[in-house]
Amino acid sequence: MTDRSPQHILQSGKPLTGKGLRDLTGMDELSLWRYCHQNPDILLKIVGKRYLRLDRQVKGFARLSPSIKREFLTYTVCGLKKDAEEISCHAHSLAGETQKISREKFRFARDTIAKVVGSLDFCGRVNEQVCFIIAGDIVYEMAHLEPRPEVSTGRLVKGSDLDIIIVAEEGFPDDLLAFLDKAIYQEKYMCLIKPDIREEIDYIIKDMRKTRDQLKFDRFEHMVASKILWEGKYFDGSKKVFEQIQKMLKEFHIPEKIAHLKREAEKNREEAQMFLLKGTSRITEEESHKLFYTKEEAEEIY
Repeated sequence: MTDRSPQHILQSGKPLTGKGLRDLTGMDELSLWRYCHQNPDILLKIVGKRYLRLDRQVKGFARLSPSIKREFLTYTVCGLKKDAEEISCHAHSLAGETQKISREKFRFARDTIAKVVGSLDFCGRVNEQVCFIIAGDIVYEMAHLEPRPEVSTGRLVKGSDLDIIIVAEEGFPDDLLAFLDKAIYQEKYMCLIKPDIREEIDYIIKDMRKTRDQLKFDRFEHMVASKILWEGKYFDGSKKVFEQIQKMLKEFHIPEKIAHLKREAEKNREEAQMFLLKGTSRITEEESHKLFYTKEEAEEIY
């Protein structure tokens, strides 16, 4: 019988991602993650960044993204300690690929929005009074291409979605905003169904009045909206509106509030890992959602 243990497979000297090792061993993700963390001969190198994610299922809402499971499968290089140099090379290559994917998705989002806005009769007004901000994995150069089903259609899309926040100046005509919304939605649908694209654009349109109200940070939806505006990057439209948003973020002390939540999330991650490593058996689905991984949430942007 062929030895399919992680240590035996890694004896070849070829480092693997967590997903690659899982596919060769046939082990479930949690058992494999525990094995790799508890085996003194195995070296794990994580690439990329951990950033704040707000999750209703977690007390205080603060957790880190990627989840423990996603970080292990997609962003962790596994190997034996004797092959440390090869592990570092593989990790460097993986980091470069992740950054490349993020840049390509950023360009796609920017070009798609520019195409939509350019097709409008009132494109000049949009560029002067409407700001386009991108957030999510792409901002942290953590985008991936792992196929996943889009929630509303079930169609497989290419990994990370494109989170776009669109903010109009107060007083921008509602009928023009509705027309812009319709145009972007039509393009979103085409990007989703075209086999050669299969990108998910997740966007929301709002004005400065709603944005200011959300910065009160007084309920979960407002916390999510504030966090995304804080992390988001300008990529099209009015820089003047973007600068106004940045000023408002400071006025409402959003950077300090996010920093506090990030510290809580780091503490929660440490406690979750300790809990998972102490166990030897499967955990409940509820515990999995809170500790090991998180479902893709449709309520990520407001």
